[in-house]
Amino acid sequence: MAETGRIRVAKDKAELVKALISADGAMGPFQTFADAIVFAAALGAKHNKRVPLGEISKREPSPIGQEVFVSRGYDLVIKLLAITETKDIKIISSDEYKHENERLRVLEEYANGGLEILQQELRGAVDYSERVLLLLSMERDNQELKEDEFDLSKFLNIP
Repeated sequence: MAETGRIRVAKDKAELVKALISADGAMGPFQTFADAIVFAAALGAKHNKRVPLGEISKREPSPIGQEVFVSRGYDLVIKLLAITETKDIKIISSDEYKHENERLRVLEEYANGGLEILQQELRGAVDYSERVLLLLSMERDNQELKEDEFDLSKFLNIP
C-alpha cells in the first residue's frame, strides 16, 4: 500500500525513471520525476497495463510527496485514473485516508505498467527524448485522438 501522501517507484524501474529526467547533465524528456511518473501512468492506463510495484526504490527516486504532483497540476489526473479504475466516485473523497491511499496505489501501478512499456520501447535507444517523441508521433499517426484518450505529448519537455 502507498505511504500516505507519497508516490513510490518500483526498484527495478528506478534507473529508467532517473534516465527520463533532464537533470545533472542528462537530457531526458521530462523535467521532474513527477512528470515522468504521470506520463508513465497515462501510458499504462492507455494500454490498460496496471502492474503491482513489488520491491520499492529506497534511493533516488525515493517516494515523492503528493504535494509535488499537486503543485504540477497532476491531482486531476490522479483522481481521473482512480475513478476510471474503481468506477466509484467516492474514491475522490478527501475525507478518508483509505481513499487517498487507493488513488495513489492506482497511480503507482499504472505508472509501473507504463514504465514496463517504456522499457521495451526505449531498449537500445541513445536519446530517450527522441524515442519518446517518435513513440508519440507514431501513436498520433496510427489513430486520431478520441475524446476519451489522454494526449501524452503535453508531458514532454521539448522547447
